[in-house]
Amino acid sequence: MEQKLYLYNTKKDIVMDLQADLKWIQKELQTVKDPTLLEAIKNILKYRKKVSEFRRDTIEEYNADIDQGIQEIESGEFYTQEEARKIADKW
Repeated sequence: MEQKLYLYNTKKDIVMDLQADLKWIQKELQTVKDPTLLEAIKNILKYRKKVSEFRRDTIEEYNADIDQGIQEIESGEFYTQEEARKIADKW
């Protein structure tokens, strides 16, 4: 008979791991001298914040966003691939 290993984490274990990770990150950040690395870290944190602002909480909100996108496409409110490339080239 094949044996399987199941791992169970309790909420307490996850919180403790999170706290240990945060302490390690804070300690490491205090030693960073490279401005490019600091800028990259800032951008990651800003992106995370921006993404969480647009997070959908329910399946209904997700479906509503999809329905809205379909309506926009049907009414011609979209960019073609070529138009999108031209816009991206300006970045």
